Amino acid sequence: MSKPKKPNALFEIAVTIIAPAVILMKFSGAADLGPLRALLLALAFPLGWGLWDGWRRRRLNWLSVLGVISTLLTGGIGLLQLDAQWLAVKEAAVPLAIGLAVLGSAWTRQPLIRILVFNADLFDVDRVHRALAERGTEAAFENRLRQGTVLLAGTFFFSAVANYVLARWIVTSPAGTEAFNHELGRLTLLSYPVIALPSMVMMMALMFWLARGARQLTGLELEQMLATA
Repeated sequence: MSKPKKPNALFEIAVTIIAPAVILMKFSGAADLGPLRALLLALAFPLGWGLWDGWRRRRLNWLSVLGVISTLLTGGIGLLQLDAQWLAVKEAAVPLAIGLAVLGSAWTRQPLIRILVFNADLFDVDRVHRALAERGTEAAFENRLRQGTVLLAGTFFFSAVANYVLARWIVTSPAGTEAFNHELGRLTLLSYPVIALPSMVMMMALMFWLARGARQLTGLELEQMLATA
């Protein structure tokens, strides 16, 4: 059975970031949808995307699951009209929890970098392991993976701090108001260039650092190790 095709990245950004932000910022007024209905409609986009992605893959994708949970928590804060500081706590809690889990896994038999970076979607894992076995460098590579796991945890800790600071700076109005929705829309838009892009750059740098170590230990070139080779 073939893997489902990956959706267009720009379309995913439009559905999960741009559309919710536009709804929150443009349709939260009393003459439009109002704060509550605009919030529910905006949250329906990332929630629906996460559920559809899980159904399409026919298996749970942990990133989609976290996205759904995060969306539900945001909706809960808005519906219960909690203090805006709880939104900042929520924004920081998800990457913080992931970072702690990643860091803790560095001292287990299965560091999470195997799932997040050194996986079959990016690397030809079997080929890399065969080359390592032939050279007797498997232990050195496992040590490289543990070092990379600690660095990977650092990217999530950066995201947690940046999320908290950005949310506290932008969202200051009471939940359940038009102003809150407008600020939440701005937060949604700014979180991509301010947080997601730097995190992506750090993740790519980590991937190439790992690939460089693998090249030294396996004798394979980067293009030979990638899953698309």
